[in-house]
Amino acid sequence: MPKASSPSSQENASRAAIERIRSKHAPSQEVIAKWGEAIVAGDRKMLARGISLVESERPQDRRAAEQLLKRLLPFSGKSVRVGVTGVPGAGKSTLIERIGLAWIAKGQRVAVLAVDPSSRRTGGSVLGDKTRMDELARSTEAFVRPSPAGQTLGGVARATGEAIVLCEAAGFDRIVVETVGVGQSETEVRELTDFFVLVLIAGAGDELQGIKRGVLEWADVLLVNKCDGDNVERAKAATARYVRALDMLPPPPSGEACQVIALSALQGDGVPDFLEILREREALLRTSGQYEALRVEQRIGSLNRLVRASALQFLRDRPGFSEGWDQAVIDVKAGRTTPYSAIEKLISGA
Repeated sequence: MPKASSPSSQENASRAAIERIRSKHAPSQEVIAKWGEAIVAGDRKMLARGISLVESERPQDRRAAEQLLKRLLPFSGKSVRVGVTGVPGAGKSTLIERIGLAWIAKGQRVAVLAVDPSSRRTGGSVLGDKTRMDELARSTEAFVRPSPAGQTLGGVARATGEAIVLCEAAGFDRIVVETVGVGQSETEVRELTDFFVLVLIAGAGDELQGIKRGVLEWADVLLVNKCDGDNVERAKAATARYVRALDMLPPPPSGEACQVIALSALQGDGVPDFLEILREREALLRTSGQYEALRVEQRIGSLNRLVRASALQFLRDRPGFSEGWDQAVIDVKAGRTTPYSAIEKLISGA
């Protein structure tokens, strides 16, 4: 566990960094250096501020975020990264809190990056994961950070990859990324994590029709949650159906067959079995050399996502783009041009 810096140095660094963020200017190199030291020392408040910085879309903040990430990159990459997705109401937050507390009891430190859906109309987001994981959020060995998905697809926020780097540099050795909810695009979280966990429930309609094949093909572990009370038999039957369905699909990228188990995150039944599966797969990753290969793939994935985001930002920053976009919308609505032609015109600047 990283040693905590003295309260005075933490407070001074925090105050200076916060004032810089609130100002029109980016933090100085000196402030960024102190900020990085505080994060490596385990300062959770500074970690939260660092994630706010990398999430910012202001150009001056992005440059400062890049400097911070360069300083922290050597301290990252050693954690176990677990992606968790599932249908709404499947109990993802309850499960994450249960396994997080179990990890902490074994001396590990846990960071949860929970991505909440954003309203496409207002841009707002509830960000209620801290209330759903109240006990875990209060632990000094845990860090729970809800972030809005914004307009980013893939079930993750734009800066989730960078947030993982910051959490690892702060000494958290278990990183859980909870996505906005199951869908075809949720597989992007697989590019950020070492294990992809799909949480489902029985008795919520036709389970096999409700889940996209693309998500099933990427899952390393499939959990049928809420196997308790009068739902036990339904959960066991659903588990058997999923096992049969997975027999018709190729194995996930890890090459290991997807394992299906029923559990009750609320009561804890079956959770030790799930943790043992994760432990065994972690051991296999580290001894086989796949762990290092995954980190390389994740870095390339981050590069690809950054290219897409930067290309879009480059277009938006061009003089006249806003007016051109407004005109393109008018022309497409009126049927005077096709969306493809409108985009071509925007790109060419004509």
